[in-house]
Amino acid sequence: MNIKYIEKILICLFIILSLFLAGCSKNNSYDKINEIKKRGVIFVGTTGDYQPMSYLDKKTNKYVGYDTALTEDLAKSLGVNIKYIPTSWPTLLEDTINKKFDLAICGITITKDRKKYALMSDGYLKNGKTILCRKEDANKYKNLYDLNKPSIHIMENPGGENEKFVRKNLPNATLTIHSRNEEIPDLIAAGKADVMITEIVEAKFYSSKNNKLAAPLSDTPFVGGNIGILIPKENKTLLNYVNKFLERERKSGRLDELVKIYVNIEKHTD
Repeated sequence: MNIKYIEKILICLFIILSLFLAGCSKNNSYDKINEIKKRGVIFVGTTGDYQPMSYLDKKTNKYVGYDTALTEDLAKSLGVNIKYIPTSWPTLLEDTINKKFDLAICGITITKDRKKYALMSDGYLKNGKTILCRKEDANKYKNLYDLNKPSIHIMENPGGENEKFVRKNLPNATLTIHSRNEEIPDLIAAGKADVMITEIVEAKFYSSKNNKLAAPLSDTPFVGGNIGILIPKENKTLLNYVNKFLERERKSGRLDELVKIYVNIEKHTD
């Protein structure tokens, strides 16, 4: 048999195989969306401890916040219900990798490390690292140098980006790890610690609700950032869907509306 003829046959077979595999990939790419729609439920991971993003109200046993409202919009766009899957900051990435839920929405900062092991959506809310402290101490802290002292007692929840930030940037400060993130602001107000390194939205929320607290550096964060949605790495079509959904929410003005409702909190009255 002619060698050139064999080469032509092999090329044709290669093209056919490539088209077949591309077709399979295209079909498989819609599996997650179809699976969610067929199931009728989207599984959403959340820590439930981050106001004003996603918080489990102990009185009603319901989640509330910016991300909760955003999740409801997403579920509505898919025509499905929501089942929240509790996770924690120390296990958030591992739970995502292990596909304990379809995606996670709970005020998650987009980072290189998270994008290395999972997918992250486009950012939908600007954020950044800042401090929450007692109102009487607001003028004491101007920069990281003022915080990086053994006399400054910092309190953080375990396993999240805030703990990592403190360990990297404030090695001389006294650090206490407290397991329940939502309790830390009240502990700061009560003098159990001096400062909480947190995100702008959380610092503004708690300082607006408690007249003993302040967020003096919220307009000049140490590090800027964006909040995004965390998705298992294989689910690229779900990522594409989520990004298109976020773009629709942005263009419609819904994201701005959620900021007004949940982030631009009305100040307390002394």
